Amino acid sequence: MNLLDWLDALDRQVTLALNQQHNLALDHLAWLLSSKVFWYPFYALLIGWLVRTYRLKVLWVLLAIAVVILLTDRISSGWLKPTVARLRPTHDPVLGPLLHTVLGYRGGLHGFVSSHAANTVGLAAFLGPLVALRLPWLPTLLVVWAVLVGLSRVYLGVHYLGDVVAGSLLGLAAGAAVRLGLLRLLPQVKSG
Repeated sequence: MNLLDWLDALDRQVTLALNQQHNLALDHLAWLLSSKVFWYPFYALLIGWLVRTYRLKVLWVLLAIAVVILLTDRISSGWLKPTVARLRPTHDPVLGPLLHTVLGYRGGLHGFVSSHAANTVGLAAFLGPLVALRLPWLPTLLVVWAVLVGLSRVYLGVHYLGDVVAGSLLGLAAGAAVRLGLLRLLPQVKSG
């Protein structure tokens, strides 16, 4: 067995093990954590914190956040998923029947890389270091949020853990690159 086959087998085992931890409370929690609508109040609070922290410069920060999300989403969903064409666990003919699904949700056909992971980690990588001095608790909150969202995708059976890890790496790169670009263009943003 070569390294890629071994990693794929390990990914399947870990994903199945996480997915099989199901119960009604975890089903509801994972469903909520994966739901974009569930996070709207968090986004509203986040925007409020940013407005309070950055005042007039907030438009630049919000524009940069939009660029991060656009990059992570287009690279993950627009390019990697159709190019790599790795079936989601729920669509895998061998693994799919063994998985527990919530409300019959199976996701789209392809899952590499996780857009949820790329987007949430991208936001955390961009915003966390930028606000660490003014809002020291926010970077930790953003990381916890990204981890919970990523794990919820595996729990729901719509991503392998490897999809989430790869999506997180994409988000980390995009978030850091946009943050560095913004600080190069507008160094005064760092001070809030």
